[in-house]
Amino acid sequence: MTAQKLGFPVLENPAELAQYQGWSQAVYEDLLAVESGKLSDTEFDDKYLATRAILVLDVTGFTQTAMHGGAISSFLRILDAQKICIPALRESGARLIHTFADDVIALFDDCNAALTASLAIQHRVAAYNHSDDKHDTPPECCIGIGFGPVYEIGPNLAMGDEMNRASVLGEDTARGGEILITENVHQAVSGFNMATFTLQSSDDLLFPYYRVTPT
Repeated sequence: MTAQKLGFPVLENPAELAQYQGWSQAVYEDLLAVESGKLSDTEFDDKYLATRAILVLDVTGFTQTAMHGGAISSFLRILDAQKICIPALRESGARLIHTFADDVIALFDDCNAALTASLAIQHRVAAYNHSDDKHDTPPECCIGIGFGPVYEIGPNLAMGDEMNRASVLGEDTARGGEILITENVHQAVSGFNMATFTLQSSDDLLFPYYRVTPT
């Protein structure tokens, strides 16, 4: 519907929309084309849909650390986590690593690599927290992993249901040191021998998930 019919401004310029960094100008152009019927949903899928394993990592205690130790202390906690996590993600072949505030997002071509990276991260974080080099408030990491079709749009190049589920598990559900995975991941890693998987029951979530325990 046009701005003239609505009686208030409606922003429909792809270049202007892209300035606010939600999606690229090309994505805005294609979405507007879908909205107007010039591009089909199938054509949009063919252009942007891909299958990825998505690892979402959240550093715990940011607010509490800032309240009790100050902002700089909380920043150092995030810095420690990034210094430890990013090399492990690289070693496991992450195709994208994106940090934002106290989160780290990583994309992989397969679930085995994402799981291997997450186990390495939790092992290294625990080792750091028992070392003499740690800060007064050492980091703890919560990890959620999803797997499935996502749209390669937005800053994380992964928008879709499994991205949402991984975010819920990593940011809201997992505790420090935990790795939680979706049903799709569990089905894809049936031969993975570095961990066991325990189905979790929760009335708070609308989907099943599993806790990962290193072997």
